[in-house]
Amino acid sequence: MDYDNNWVLSVLTFAPLVGALVMMAIPRGDDAIHKAIALAVSGGLFLFGTFYLLTEFDFDNSGEMQFNYSTDWINVINSRYIVGIDGMALPLILLTLLVVPLCIIYSWDHFPEPHNPKAFLILILILETGMIGTFVAEDLILFFVFFEVVLLPMFFMIAVWGGPDRRYASLKFFLYTLFGSALMILAFLSLFFLAEGADGTALRTFDIQALTDWGGANLSRNAGLLIFGGMFMGFGIKVPMFPFHTWLPDAHTQAPTVGSVILAAVLLKLGTYGFIRIAIPILPEAAVEWAPWIGLLAVIGIIYGALGCLAQTDMKRLIAFSSVAHMGFVMLGISTLTTFGINAAVFGMVAHGLITGILFFVAGSIKDRYHTLEIKRLGGLLLQAPRMGWILGFATMASLGLPGLAGFWGEFPAILSAYQPANGVSTTLFRVYMVIAAVGTVLAAGYLLWLLQRTAFGTPSDEFVDDPHIHDATKFEYVAWAPMLILIVVLGVYPNFLFKTSDPAVEKSLHPCLIEDKADLTAADCPAVFDIEVAGG
Repeated sequence: MDYDNNWVLSVLTFAPLVGALVMMAIPRGDDAIHKAIALAVSGGLFLFGTFYLLTEFDFDNSGEMQFNYSTDWINVINSRYIVGIDGMALPLILLTLLVVPLCIIYSWDHFPEPHNPKAFLILILILETGMIGTFVAEDLILFFVFFEVVLLPMFFMIAVWGGPDRRYASLKFFLYTLFGSALMILAFLSLFFLAEGADGTALRTFDIQALTDWGGANLSRNAGLLIFGGMFMGFGIKVPMFPFHTWLPDAHTQAPTVGSVILAAVLLKLGTYGFIRIAIPILPEAAVEWAPWIGLLAVIGIIYGALGCLAQTDMKRLIAFSSVAHMGFVMLGISTLTTFGINAAVFGMVAHGLITGILFFVAGSIKDRYHTLEIKRLGGLLLQAPRMGWILGFATMASLGLPGLAGFWGEFPAILSAYQPANGVSTTLFRVYMVIAAVGTVLAAGYLLWLLQRTAFGTPSDEFVDDPHIHDATKFEYVAWAPMLILIVVLGVYPNFLFKTSDPAVEKSLHPCLIEDKADLTAADCPAVFDIEVAGG
């Protein structure tokens, strides 16, 4: 254990919670103090965390867990406080550290009704603790606790500061995710009781790395499929995958702007991260049998999300349906069970977070000015707020996967990975998925260009021609958007920065039987469930 830096992840995780507790002790009327504390905590964490992680993280060994810390926590069930990060977790932690202070800056001079910056900012800081904690947790119970911590803050953010149908949307969000979490914790408990060592001794552990090393050995096929199914429900609803996606458009449409940004940029990634960190590494055999179904739901989500976008009349709801489609590309990459596919998925998570975050930021600013997001009432944004119109155009181009921007590397490698899925997964079936997903990119270009044409081009409608409230982006909006815009370009031009960080960790997380050349394997190496022809098999 490296005692020189074992405190770093705990500080990054719990500092926002400490900041929230400090704000609770300060009277509600001191808005300036609350904003200063929230920005100081989140901004300070971003500066410290980014500098420390990028300078101290060993990129040459990004496949290894770093900044590790382990100590007793709940001894009665042998659950420990274990934290650590590798090349898969690092980009998502940095994304979280960036997005939270940008949301606070964006809200600086216009908090949503019923105002109350104190409560609003406290919820954002608690969300940050839950999100970072999920990415650093290396114990299943610890992971579950942080995974659930984000539920209540987002519920209240939608229910209190949301739109006209906020109560329905917040309740639907809460019940869907809680149902998935109930099945997920049952799956975790099953692993605790069923995992056995090579000598038949019960492991009785929630340690993710120990369970990954176990890899489902000696677990019956049916038990593995059921346990993986429980995790699939918990993670799949959070993604959300089709057909569990219906809570997302309602939640996005009704949530305040920064609620939508945090939800799209980070919260959805908790589900995809659960697949690549827990479900697939711990139960690789079950993953092989589930892979065709995950891939099927992924491509259905891609096409359904795109068609849903074409049917929308509300700008925010359209962006929400686009998230269903884009997360479908992420899940398609994951379902291939290959290093190439999962690397593409990690990149897709980051790219989607940046691009869709910008789209929701711009949609919120349009709503502030026009007091509507009904697409047919909008138009002429390039005339009335030209800089905002160009930013919207930039974001839509990134979202449709224009080469040179981050969205390209989040979609096309995921499609390409389906050409050659992992050992034991039907190559023919996944090549069909590849073709369907490619059609989804054409539909994406259609609905995004249609949105841009209806909102940015043309002339303003008569009701907004002389509206004095319509103006270009403010300094707070520029500051909040600029880092995300820059990163979209940087990652689009130099994607290898992210790929070379995640690749060793992805390769280590996957079972050798999934990714090694068949000629290098023997019949004894891989269980029969992989159903592959190997030397001597």
